Amino acid sequence: MTNEKAVAEKLLQAGAVQLRPQAPFTWASGWKSPIYCDNRRVLSFPYIRDFIKSELCNVIFEKFPDADALAGVATAGIAWGAMAADQLKLPFLYVRPKPKEHGMGNQIEGAVVPGQKVIVVEDLISTGKSSLQVVEVLRNAGVEVVGMAAIFSYGFPVAEEAFQTAQVSLEVLTDYAHLVALAVEKGTVEVGTADLLLEWRKDPATWQGV
Repeated sequence: MTNEKAVAEKLLQAGAVQLRPQAPFTWASGWKSPIYCDNRRVLSFPYIRDFIKSELCNVIFEKFPDADALAGVATAGIAWGAMAADQLKLPFLYVRPKPKEHGMGNQIEGAVVPGQKVIVVEDLISTGKSSLQVVEVLRNAGVEVVGMAAIFSYGFPVAEEAFQTAQVSLEVLTDYAHLVALAVEKGTVEVGTADLLLEWRKDPATWQGV
């Protein structure tokens, strides 16, 4: 089983996740957010990277034992997918946001085997839109997407609904709720502030800060 608290701790140690409720970040969508997550930073910390990779492999092995291959979401999921595939000794491929405009025009890079059971590897789940677009590309190529494994999720209700609609089983190593709970435990966020932070997750489009 994944230790959500330990994973959240490692992400904080690497500076991959920052909580800033008093001075919210602004996303490309225009949403105000008390959190910023960039799991690419973890790649620069070998021991933390190894821990996250092992946790990811454990989840895939336990929850998706019938997986024939792993598919990374470009670009952030490529490194994690490749490392997990190497440890699990599974084939690896990755999916571009759109087909290449030259060469073979591939959108899926790697050996695609119709009918094979594939697990999609993602670093971050927000609304789930871009991640599920990858699922659609793979399914259109004749691949059976068994599920998705990700490092972190904001836990938006809209994402949960989207995955249920797409009939994709999602497993995450840790999430926003565990991160906020850890911040309260460490004293970096007050209990009252934590309640407001959790409100953000319910309606991020209208949240304006603490």
